[in-house]
Amino acid sequence: MILPASIPSPSQAEWFLGPFPLRAYALAIGLGIVAAWWILDRRYTAKGGPRDTAIDVALWMVLFGIVGARIYHVISSPDAYFGENGNPARIIEIWNGGLGIWGAIAGGAVGAAIAMRRRGLRLAPFADALAPGLLVAQAIGRLGNYFNQELYGAPTTLPWGLEIDAAHRVAGYTDPNLLFHPTFLYEMVWNLAMVGVLLWAERRFRLRHGRVMWLYVMLYTLGRVWIEYLRIDTAETVLGVRLNVWTSVLVFLLALAIFVRIGRRTRGQEEEIWLPGHAPAEEGTDAVENDDATSAEGDDDDATTGDGDDDATPAPAEDRRGEG
Repeated sequence: MILPASIPSPSQAEWFLGPFPLRAYALAIGLGIVAAWWILDRRYTAKGGPRDTAIDVALWMVLFGIVGARIYHVISSPDAYFGENGNPARIIEIWNGGLGIWGAIAGGAVGAAIAMRRRGLRLAPFADALAPGLLVAQAIGRLGNYFNQELYGAPTTLPWGLEIDAAHRVAGYTDPNLLFHPTFLYEMVWNLAMVGVLLWAERRFRLRHGRVMWLYVMLYTLGRVWIEYLRIDTAETVLGVRLNVWTSVLVFLLALAIFVRIGRRTRGQEEEIWLPGHAPAEEGTDAVENDDATSAEGDDDDATTGDGDDDATPAPAEDRRGEG
């Protein structure tokens, strides 16, 4: 296998269909959403969930997720909006990049919880069905960072170093021969590899009751920590460490604690799809009840007429005269 000397960056990230702009970042996010929905729909219906649930709940998740992702990005990288040369009006320009994954997960979870409760369904089975699709969606979404030439890592001499145009360089990196760690690619590979780990663990350990989702959180944060350490884009720091690293560590510990707690609390319990009192009546219940009622009426008739009871049938008259 011959490795490339470098990975070239795309020459453009936007095209026009007449007056309408077509942005690679938006396309990547859209394709990721479709992929996640497709996986979710099949996994959730296989669990016994209603067939129209995935598309309905996904709409709530996407809307809440985008808002949450943007809020987290603005909080974690405020200089571009509130700094010396910042512009608050750019907050709404999500097509230029800038969606924080932790905000997306938190916002999407809120949207899903609202939508599922409205339908009388439990959130945990739905979350478990969604988890692998989230990893796939995140992997596809990173292509948007590639086209935008953003969120790359430190300079590297590895044969898969990423070329970055001068206009997209972080300040101070002016050498035209520099190549950078393609962190978008690292995260794509990590996410897709973790899909396999997640599906294996789900089958091997029969994970239920939301534990697949919490395992997803743990796996994702493990990869995110080392990827964050490679990045050189401007970000808020706490005690000299990037905010996203602290967030990943704290979220990992929280997910681990919840994963263990759920396992202990639900050991031996069957998983329920519906909230109490919301499960639909089983098909055929009325027919069974009617059949039982008809059968009962038939039994009463038999008891009244004596049909079917040989011992209760009186003997013919000639037989009675000949007795004795």
